[in-house]
Amino acid sequence: MILSEFKAALSAHPDSNLVFVFDDGDTIPADFHVTEVGHVVKTFVDCGGEKRVAESCQLQVWVAANDPEHRLSAGKLASILELAREIVPSDELPVEVEYEGCVISQYQVSGAEFRDGAIRFSLVDKHTDCLAKEACGLEGANCCGGSGDGCC
Repeated sequence: MILSEFKAALSAHPDSNLVFVFDDGDTIPADFHVTEVGHVVKTFVDCGGEKRVAESCQLQVWVAANDPEHRLSAGKLASILELAREIVPSDELPVEVEYEGCVISQYQVSGAEFRDGAIRFSLVDKHTDCLAKEACGLEGANCCGGSGDGCC
C-alpha cells in the first residue's frame, strides 16, 4: 500500500480507531502510539554489483507499559502524517510499520478494510531475496533450494 492509499483510508473514516493486523490474525495492542514517521532511504549494491535504492514511509509503532486507555484515531494519525510532509517527499512511497514484539521487525502495509467501526490495516512480513539471480546463476530459484513450496 502506498502512502496516498493509506491517507485515503484515514480520511474516509477520521473518527475511527485503527487496528494493525498481522498475517496470522494477531493484532498490535489497541493502545499503540505512532512515535515516528520517517522517510527511509536504503542505498545498496546487490550481489551482482548493481547499485539500487529503496525508499519507504515508515511508521514506528510503540505500546506504552502504562497507557492502556490510549487509542489513536484515524484523524489524529492523518494529522501526524501531515506534519511529516516536509520530510516524506512523495505519497507514492510504500508504507511500512516498525514494531517491537520479541524483536524489532518491519512489516509492509498491504491493504486496509473498514470493519466493526475500525480501519484494519493488514501487515505482511518482509522477506530477504537475491536481487541478482541471473548474475548469481539462480534464475527461477525460490528459497528452500527452488522447491517452490515457499520459504522454510
